Amino acid sequence: NSIRLLVADVDPATGSFTELDRRMTIVRLGQGVDRTGRLAPEALERTFAACRAYAAVIEELGATRIRFVATSASRDAENSADFVAGVRDILGVEPEVITGDQEAQLSFDGATKELAGSDHLAKPYLVVDIGGG
Repeated sequence: NSIRLLVADVDPATGSFTELDRRMTIVRLGQGVDRTGRLAPEALERTFAACRAYAAVIEELGATRIRFVATSASRDAENSADFVAGVRDILGVEPEVITGDQEAQLSFDGATKELAGSDHLAKPYLVVDIGGG
C-alpha cells in the first residue's frame, strides 16, 4: 500500500488548483493484515515515517488545510485506532476513513478526470483497479 501527498493552491471560486508538490511512498501498511487482522508494527512505523516526511513538506510549503483519507487497510484492522492516533499526532488531523464505495468512486474519478474533458473518447469508460487488498 502507498501513501500519497498532494499539496496545491486551490482557487475557491472555481475549485481549480495549481499543484505545488505531489509524491508517493510505498509503506505496505496492509502487510499481513489479511492473515493477522492487525496492522503490523513495522508497517505502522513505515507509514508514520512517511507522515513525518510529508509533515515537513506541508510546513515548508505553508499548507493551511490538511485532509487525510484512509482506505481498506485502516478500515479492516483490529488496531486501526493505533493508526488513527499516530496520524493525528504527526499531522494534527483525524484521518477520514472512507468506505469501500467512496474509495471506488474516488479511484474512478481520478482515473477518468483527464478523459472527461476529451472530445476524442466516447463514454462509457471502463476502469480496472487491482487494489491492494
